[in-house]
Amino acid sequence: MEKQDTIQSLGDVSIFEMLNEKALEEIIDRSQIVSFKKDDVIIFESDSTNVVYIILEGVIKISRTNEEMKEVILAFLSEKDFFGEMSVLDGAVRSADATAFSKVKLLKIEGNIFLELLETFPKISIALMRELVSRLRKTDHQIKSISLEDAVGKVASVIIRLANDVGRLKKGRVEIDNFASQQEMANFAATSRETISRVLSSFERDGLIERDMNKIMIVNFEEFKGRFT
Repeated sequence: MEKQDTIQSLGDVSIFEMLNEKALEEIIDRSQIVSFKKDDVIIFESDSTNVVYIILEGVIKISRTNEEMKEVILAFLSEKDFFGEMSVLDGAVRSADATAFSKVKLLKIEGNIFLELLETFPKISIALMRELVSRLRKTDHQIKSISLEDAVGKVASVIIRLANDVGRLKKGRVEIDNFASQQEMANFAATSRETISRVLSSFERDGLIERDMNKIMIVNFEEFKGRFT
């Protein structure tokens, strides 16, 4: 990735979009571009690392391991997203694993530099608070979905979340490439793989979605959202 492309990608990140090109270039010069292959773990839960990562390319899976040693998926993050900021802000250990869900390229910003940016540019702090509130709302919705909705509603909520997080809109359809496996969807929805398989097949029969290898297409995203939210 050329430096100018990196500057543009960084400028598209919500917490940095108010910065001029010179400021963005300075951040890049003080940071490091790192790459990981699929399934590499970038952050382990309970790590004490002090780094913020900006996603330049690819998808990151955020997850935890529950008391039964089963994976619970909390979120999928893609280009323009960031992660690792919580431990930098409060000094506590990492609260979740961050794993490469595809080949990824990240901008690695050391914690002291990130905190310096917050002090230098107060607008970054405001944008960061907005982003954290948005994530909290998503998590609240996910908890509500898991606790209140039936199997169909849970699976639909996961599909909508994935579409919003990593999908690509094309003429009213949303395509989700490198779609999560049925077991990963089950981990996200707190249900079984068999339930995921049954509901996806039902959605496909009803013409709501189409599947092709590891890709899923929501035929009419607005209609799908209206039906299940």
